[in-house]
Amino acid sequence: MQSEKKANRLIKEKSPYLLEHATNPVDWYPWGEEAFEIAKKEDKPIFLSIGYSSCHWCHVMKNESFEDESVAHVLNKWFVCIKVDREERPDIDHVYMSFSQAMTGKGGWPLSIFMTWEQKPFYAATYIPKENNDGILGIIELASTIHEIWEKEREKILTSSDETVRVLNESITTSSNERLEKRILSDCYENLVVNYDAEYGGFGKSPKFPTPHSLLFLLRWWKETKDPSILEIVERTLLGMYSGGIFDHIGYGFARYSVDEKWLVPHFEKMLYDNALLAKVYTEAFLVTGRLIYKEIAEKVIDYVLRDMKSPEGGFYSAEDADSEGVEGKFYLWTRDEIISILGDKEGAWFSSVYGVTDEGNFEGKNILNLIGNDYVELMTEAMKRRLNESRMKLFEMREKRVRPHQDDKMLTSWNGLMIVTLAYAGRSLQSEKYIKAAKDAADFVLSKIVNKEGKLLAYYREGEARLDAYLDSYSFFISGLLEIHQATMDDEYLKLSIHYTDEMLKLFLDERTGDFYLNSKESEKLVVEAKDLYDSALPSGNSVAAMNLMVLYSLTENMKYNEYAKNLFESHGKIVKEEISGFTYLLSAFIPFLNGTSSIVIAGNRKDEETKKMLELVYKSYLPMTTVLVQDKNEEKEKRSLFTAWKEPVEEKSTVYICRNFTCEQGITSIEYFQEKLLNND
Repeated sequence: MQSEKKANRLIKEKSPYLLEHATNPVDWYPWGEEAFEIAKKEDKPIFLSIGYSSCHWCHVMKNESFEDESVAHVLNKWFVCIKVDREERPDIDHVYMSFSQAMTGKGGWPLSIFMTWEQKPFYAATYIPKENNDGILGIIELASTIHEIWEKEREKILTSSDETVRVLNESITTSSNERLEKRILSDCYENLVVNYDAEYGGFGKSPKFPTPHSLLFLLRWWKETKDPSILEIVERTLLGMYSGGIFDHIGYGFARYSVDEKWLVPHFEKMLYDNALLAKVYTEAFLVTGRLIYKEIAEKVIDYVLRDMKSPEGGFYSAEDADSEGVEGKFYLWTRDEIISILGDKEGAWFSSVYGVTDEGNFEGKNILNLIGNDYVELMTEAMKRRLNESRMKLFEMREKRVRPHQDDKMLTSWNGLMIVTLAYAGRSLQSEKYIKAAKDAADFVLSKIVNKEGKLLAYYREGEARLDAYLDSYSFFISGLLEIHQATMDDEYLKLSIHYTDEMLKLFLDERTGDFYLNSKESEKLVVEAKDLYDSALPSGNSVAAMNLMVLYSLTENMKYNEYAKNLFESHGKIVKEEISGFTYLLSAFIPFLNGTSSIVIAGNRKDEETKKMLELVYKSYLPMTTVLVQDKNEEKEKRSLFTAWKEPVEEKSTVYICRNFTCEQGITSIEYFQEKLLNND
């Protein structure tokens, strides 16, 4: 019975995902020496299961297998079982996902690994059903088979696992330096075009992921080329995603991905990082096109995050589940009768016509609200928008009474960094002090709560406790946030912090042999394979974001060392970028300013003067993705001047703008009108 469930070792953990498994009959261990020592002592292999709290198929495997006594009996008898939260330990996840992809050609979660007590894997799978299904071994039979092989053919297993580890380590430590040329940028664009879905937007068929960093690359490549077909790809994708059910039209925010090519049926989980990255893309699209719909979408996404994902302490939670009451998507679905009963016949019928609601439904007899094929939404009058929003609010208030999906309330330094970037960028671009304040609050939260006694960053925070050494992503994403706050506020304290944490990142994570960065700190636990996350996949890699940060710091400080580190990083990726170009779109966004040289705007003048503020506002309203901006105020203390190699002076005591390329500046501009003209004509 439910009340008789006995807790296992996971009950002492902080991770919401691990705690979900704390009353399984499977005798789970957290990752650690105790589990490996027990496996060695009892001469057992290890069953490693990796997932995360908002993962639908992780829930399925938990309910179907890990809650089942017969499955637990087999696993406990023949294996030592370890549970890992991939968001808590991305290093472990990366190592064993690399093995899975190398050995099976695929990966996903839950990730199921059988390995030795020396952490060497020899079998990989993702979701495993309880019983045999469509030629796939169920977990009971699979466990029995692996036990038998372990007992009778162990040498073969050990030889195989040794070779796999050797190959993976060799691929990490071998340098493949190759220079990247400008052609790689057009090659990347062509590669994306090949997979572009001209009907619905996005890349590939199904399942279809937003991949916001690819859209960010395309916007930068459009800035370089002014090719209208590039912008058409971005816009069709942005409007296609917003029109689909992947966007929550009642409470806002984007789901993880769409299971179909139309963006209609989402995998209903919502992740902080997706919404952070997508809100930034929509903000950039607004600056490029001036179309208000992109501004409105960006604001909706940010409003969702501030409402539902922000902690009272200022940081941001990780995710919301796909399931509620054990049913995927239940919280988000509607029948037409429900809508009519809440809104009334007339308003309900109109609302249903706008959002594609029918009696039959479009998902398991119910409706996912969507705007697919509804071309007139952008052309609505303000009165129609208000009418639609009044109905939406009524449905939102009714939906709030439902059982909400579970929220993963751990706060990751890395993902908070991404949200800080978006809040600061949207704050300055859309003139929202509220967003900038939220960015600063989140940064202050990280700096005060997710650091150790020496001030080094830690990986995450939950229930009053910060844990685990920071990863490369923790540093690079957070540094990116600090730099963006600096750009939004011109507060040089954030630039100083960016420099401090970048220098610390170089010390802790740089692989001097190859020029790129490890995922783990040199002071952290050593895994069987040294983890390096190179590819831009669901998220930009820590290496790619580090490259962008280095270019920004070089532009701001003129310190050549940052350019050298960036150069080494680009060259370390050269060969693999050419071979798998679509996996490096964010890295190539950082490569553009490296290739073209630095671009910066320096405003010399009193920060409080109206002329200085107007000049800064003009910069913020312009799409200048590869240009940094500085305010240099001669009235400030001299120590702040030490941040910059070159110091610009006002002309005739007036606020003066200097437009600089490769640290060579044009003649100072004191006319607001002339500066605006220069920005409008800036290519």
